[in-house]
Amino acid sequence: MSAPMSFSEETQESPSLDALHVLDDWDVYSRFSKAQKNFITFVVSVAGLLPTFVIGTFVPSIPQIAHDLDSKAAVVSLAVSLSVFANAIGGLVWAAYSSFYGRRLMYLWGMPILCIGSFGVAVSTSLGSLLFWRFVQAFGCAGGVSVGVAVIGDIYRAEERGTALGVFFGASLLGVALSPIIGGTAAHYWSWRSLHFSLGVWGFIEMILIYLSFPETSHPQSGETRKRKSVFNFVLINPFDSLWLLRSPNIMAVTLANTSAMVTDYVLLVPIAYTIGARYHISNEALIGACFLPSGLGNFIASLVAGRLSDTMVAKWKVKRKGIWVPEDRLRAVLVGGLLVPLSVGLSGLVTAYIAGPLGLVLSLLCLLMNGIGVDFVLTPIGSYNVDVLQSRSAEVMAAVTAFRAIILAPVTAAVLPSIEMLGVAGTNGIAAVIALVGYGLIVLTIHYGDRMRAWVDVGYTPL
Repeated sequence: MSAPMSFSEETQESPSLDALHVLDDWDVYSRFSKAQKNFITFVVSVAGLLPTFVIGTFVPSIPQIAHDLDSKAAVVSLAVSLSVFANAIGGLVWAAYSSFYGRRLMYLWGMPILCIGSFGVAVSTSLGSLLFWRFVQAFGCAGGVSVGVAVIGDIYRAEERGTALGVFFGASLLGVALSPIIGGTAAHYWSWRSLHFSLGVWGFIEMILIYLSFPETSHPQSGETRKRKSVFNFVLINPFDSLWLLRSPNIMAVTLANTSAMVTDYVLLVPIAYTIGARYHISNEALIGACFLPSGLGNFIASLVAGRLSDTMVAKWKVKRKGIWVPEDRLRAVLVGGLLVPLSVGLSGLVTAYIAGPLGLVLSLLCLLMNGIGVDFVLTPIGSYNVDVLQSRSAEVMAAVTAFRAIILAPVTAAVLPSIEMLGVAGTNGIAAVIALVGYGLIVLTIHYGDRMRAWVDVGYTPL
């Protein structure tokens, strides 16, 4: 109880956001104590878990939902694609408006929409109502990631930002691994309706927590004249303007690298019941769900290491350059663990195809752990880099990257099983490994030519 009270007291005494442009960099990033920053990181990490649970817990419930609504599983599964689409659109909307109304208000707008959507899903009696409320639910929680990244960018300096974002991304990616297990268990032993009712309650508790104890963190950059608007002064914003940030060669290069790493994640996890499950005779849904755990564990472990390592790289190379900060130095952390991504997906295909029995299963699970570590060694430094180079529009660039990635991953997800049927596991995973290697190469190019690439197109980069 002491932490929320201290927030309230300090927030009242803090200088207004409109006046922060006259303060120096040290004052802007020193508004909150270390304990308060840890609390803010905890709150946004919990909020970042929600989108992964909203999407991930639904998939194992599809057979039960189809039975209850007297529909077909293939039709009900449309809700998954719809939620991914709603999440991408919602992320762009919440990110764009957070630049005008602040981060705190976006959470307070989004959480009630999530609650209403979750309760609507829980009481749906037809496929049409399910799809409608599913869209509302996913739209409401969409800002959890993009706005959360922006919040961390607001309160941490470049030398500290990677570690905090590592915790944030670790929590989010852990949700990707845990949500199918929780969703399957809840659907089997409880009810899919009760599960979504619980998600609504989670959103309500998060909303109360944010209302009582979460301060506004956004601040204008030096020289910026745009001020936050009153909630009663509505501004119509085109959320798709954020996608225009992708015209930056640097942002596009790291986004493609980010997406290439996630492709391997999807190639390994989406068909897991038909690859590891079928190869090693695992038919129990709970055991198949448990196969996701090594990947999530790898994500969580690597997020803490990769984030801190990226901060170390920034500080180390800044000293080498005698105080000159170059944002691309953070990407050097990707070089340390990024090669695990193509290596793990390639080895997994070979192991699954050619090694049977318990040894093959153990090696396959180790490959998933290795991939989880490698993917986070790519995602965490890249996420921090995006905030570094576009701090004033960090929520928008994160939303744009997420939307672009969703556009790419949607057809990839649909193509995985047909590819396995046509080319086999080894062939499909081999293609994913090559894609990941290309992404790794883009990181190398960005590290060496990042300053020239930024000079090609200026999208409002953070001043160096």
